[in-house]
Amino acid sequence: MVKIGDVEVGEFPLLLAPMEDVSDPPFRALCKEQGCDMMFTEFISVEGLIRDADKSIQKLDIYDYERPIGIQIFGAELDSMMRAAEIVEEAKPEVLDINYGCPVKKVVCKMAGAGILQDIDRMVELTEAVVKSTKLPVTVKTRLGWDENTKYIEEVAERLQDVGIKALSIHGRTRKQMYKGEADWTLIGKIKNNPRIHIPVFGNGDIDSPQKAKEYKERFDVDGIMIGRASIGYPWIFREIKHYLGTGEILPPPTIRERVDAATKHLQRSLEWKGEKLGVLEMRRHYTNYFRGYPGIKEFRKKLVMEEEPATLFGVLREIESQFSEVPAPEYH
Repeated sequence: MVKIGDVEVGEFPLLLAPMEDVSDPPFRALCKEQGCDMMFTEFISVEGLIRDADKSIQKLDIYDYERPIGIQIFGAELDSMMRAAEIVEEAKPEVLDINYGCPVKKVVCKMAGAGILQDIDRMVELTEAVVKSTKLPVTVKTRLGWDENTKYIEEVAERLQDVGIKALSIHGRTRKQMYKGEADWTLIGKIKNNPRIHIPVFGNGDIDSPQKAKEYKERFDVDGIMIGRASIGYPWIFREIKHYLGTGEILPPPTIRERVDAATKHLQRSLEWKGEKLGVLEMRRHYTNYFRGYPGIKEFRKKLVMEEEPATLFGVLREIESQFSEVPAPEYH
């Protein structure tokens, strides 16, 4: 059983990566239903938290059915990180996670997210301060390094463990790569097999099929896998991987009814949690993957991403189920 501190997260946990405007409660509910072992909130600005900004505070919303869950924060100032850790503790997640991996320019330019990879000493200092500020197990998500010449992740792993983190998730790219090229898990595997490392090490990057999950599990000996982009509009990735790891069998792809049911639930929950305008807007990135691979789906998808009235959107989803009920489901998303 893999443990983060005293928190049990499964024999070989599948984790939902924190993704801005994606891994919110409506989406997390679907991933949990499909077998995700542990999830993380969207990343939350520590400055927003300590200033009581509505968007940041709302991201602290967690629900009992989601547990175990981690709340992820990002920031660059020592005092702000420590104060935010205290606020997160009041929300009662199982884990507090620090984002040192976000490559987006507006985050990086403040030396937060992956920006901190340019100053490893500062990264360690901030982490130690957060660990000392909370009773929650502290974990970190990061990348291999800032660029090809600064892949210091092996040193980083040891130093972060030494100041008290309880697990480490590593995306197999540098900040400079963003999400381009193939994720390199070689260093992730080296860290997992470093005799000095005794905390769980989770690999992240490019896992988009049960076969790849099994291959990377066996090749790199990680304690679990974190899945991000492959789950967008396709929460079934978790059940497919679990089934394949347990039985060696590939599950049939979700039917059109399952896809429409999931998209309908997702839209309904988004409307309830975010309100109509934002609920409609932020669902748009998911529709493509819900129905990817169906011939002739383009005209329906266009309606889904253009329409603003919830009642009309629910009608389009029902129309999709009716229209494609006899069409074989595409093998993979």
